[in-house]
Amino acid sequence: MVDDKSHETSGGADDERESSPEDGGEERPHDGNEHAHGGHDDGGRGEGGHHHDHDGHHAHDVAELGVAVLTVSSSRSLDDDPAGDAIVELLEDEGHEVATRELVPDSYDRVQATVDNMVSRDDVDVTVTTGGTGVTPDDVTVEAVEPLFERELPGFGELFRRLSYEDIGTKVVATRATAGLADGTVVFCLPGSEAAVRLGAGEIIVEEAGHLAGLATRDEDSEA
Repeated sequence: MVDDKSHETSGGADDERESSPEDGGEERPHDGNEHAHGGHDDGGRGEGGHHHDHDGHHAHDVAELGVAVLTVSSSRSLDDDPAGDAIVELLEDEGHEVATRELVPDSYDRVQATVDNMVSRDDVDVTVTTGGTGVTPDDVTVEAVEPLFERELPGFGELFRRLSYEDIGTKVVATRATAGLADGTVVFCLPGSEAAVRLGAGEIIVEEAGHLAGLATRDEDSEA
């Protein structure tokens, strides 16, 4: 895994390599309008004029999330972690609280054990990892985290790659960003560059994490 490099790519790209699949492309400006939940611009009516019950659908959303942040890197430290810093910034700006933040090396066992501990915490609703989602031999985050998933959320990786494609084209095939539910906690695995984190966290996670966290615990809330 090559988180000390700003890009995670097949072949071990260095800091000077541009437009790698794992950096999510150039940082994209937000226009404030492109992230309406569900992409509806029809006044809440879908095909055939049927009204969507947005209030009911989002009734269980978690407004203030407890977040765990994990950076996977054998070369960085928490004092030199721009991708991790970006995750904290973006989520705290939305009113969420970072309950814990850690950095571990590129080790299957360390990554898996740390994520397992994070999702088992009562104060964590969402876990976000950065690093280790590329295709070099030491990129092990996906392999370490996926066995913990009770359910996968393939739409996250699909959407991340779609957004990345707008900036980096077919190089996007080398990113393996993924997400799923582990012990009832939403887990997002992002690449190790700040640009990729700002794309994935800024354009997807901050929009949907509260909704997903609410859905993941809806039955528990009903029984309480």
